[in-house]
Amino acid sequence: MSSPLRNSVMDDAAVRRALARMAREIVEINGGTDGLVIMGIRRRGDLIAALLRDEIERAEGRAPSVGALDITLYRDDLAVIGPRPVIGETELPQEGIDSRTVVLVDDVLYTGRTVRAALNELMDWGRPARVLLCVLADRDGREIPVQADVVGRRIDVPAGRRVEVLVPGVDQRLGVDLVTPSEDD
Repeated sequence: MSSPLRNSVMDDAAVRRALARMAREIVEINGGTDGLVIMGIRRRGDLIAALLRDEIERAEGRAPSVGALDITLYRDDLAVIGPRPVIGETELPQEGIDSRTVVLVDDVLYTGRTVRAALNELMDWGRPARVLLCVLADRDGREIPVQADVVGRRIDVPAGRRVEVLVPGVDQRLGVDLVTPSEDD
């Protein structure tokens, strides 16, 4: 069995430059860090959210609150996942999300279905003043009309390929790869 072909689109340095720019954009859009909450979508979005929090703290001297959403029970393909989906924990900041600017962070924006599920869960927890969508990689293929407010990089993806964001803590490195599945997949 052959392994998929991987081409690096963003290496560690490129991702870190994008995160620094994205952090500045978030602060600029919000007019500072007051009332700012960063909520990452598990499993990689929450790790990217933590990196963004660190960048904001480095630049502004103040870290925004951070939380994480597990959207497993909000997915529209739950029946496909199987009878016993692995459910993680949603973690909200202590001060909650009501009347705050919530930055929803994900690794890749593709069909828009993950974002839809995350918005549904987020609204079950409160009523933010504003929600911004922030993604490290934005690719084509929307099925739902969703657009990111802050994007690390837009990537044109040829048919049959996928984008994979790699983050320490889950993967062995920080980067973004364009993956061509092997013929065995």
